[in-house]
Amino acid sequence: MPRLRTSNERDPFELAADAAAVLAEATSCRRHDAVVVLGSGWVPAADAFGEPAAELAMVDLPGFHQPVADGHVGLVRSYDLNIPVVGNTRVLCFLGRTHLYEGRGVDAVAHAVRVAAASGCRIAVLTNANGTLRPEWGLGTGVVIRDHLNLSGTSPLRGPRFVDLSECWSPRLRRLALDAEPTLAEGVYAFLPGPHYETPAEARAYRTLGADVLGMSTVIEAIAAREAGLELLGLSVVSAIEKVTGADTYGEPIDPAAVVAAAEASAGTLGGVIRTVLEQALAAPKQPTDSDTRGTA
Repeated sequence: MPRLRTSNERDPFELAADAAAVLAEATSCRRHDAVVVLGSGWVPAADAFGEPAAELAMVDLPGFHQPVADGHVGLVRSYDLNIPVVGNTRVLCFLGRTHLYEGRGVDAVAHAVRVAAASGCRIAVLTNANGTLRPEWGLGTGVVIRDHLNLSGTSPLRGPRFVDLSECWSPRLRRLALDAEPTLAEGVYAFLPGPHYETPAEARAYRTLGADVLGMSTVIEAIAAREAGLELLGLSVVSAIEKVTGADTYGEPIDPAAVVAAAEASAGTLGGVIRTVLEQALAAPKQPTDSDTRGTA
């Protein structure tokens, strides 16, 4: 299936393959098994994996840019996990991401998961911080993404790809996460392009559409991950309470620094959840289904 691009634009999959080759040499690992993308305030989650076997700056890999958002440090780490039955497995971890609002285009946003796929990853865990539309979900609440609303009006796919998203967020991985930490909530994540925060009227409208939490990342990466056939888990942490209770209720302005701090307070615990999920999922690989291959011929 042809992938359409302009004459002055490099094929994003070739660029991902080049980055994967550089990554393999830098980490002394030809193949990684899973990838974790850590969003705003999530850096402490990496402690759950122990000492990295290798670390480098994102910008040392072809196609990457230094992240600009607070709480995104711009590092790539490779972790060696010894999983019973499976043995040594390698987990790739991106400490930060590129956001759509940075103006670099959708391919830059999707680049990390495409590099992970080119590196052999079968599972992707995408994390972020959110503003909740559910007041009962307090600051620091971890949320498993069950489904999403793409309100950005864009996609990382080009041409007639027709990637099936009916099970975008793996039921198997969601179940493993909820079993590992029963206090996690589960809901629908609405993706907005940002970089501004939403108005109270917009927040109420998104709640009417079925959203539980709002954020400015993750969904473009998720679509690209599913195109590549990766099994996908999304974890989000409540870092702001949205204003959805009345037409004249505005509350306090959202503070970006407070958003990062709220996520950091929960990231350590949630990092343990991620490790548990990966250990169990990699020990019992998922059997392919129609949704893994539909539309990719």
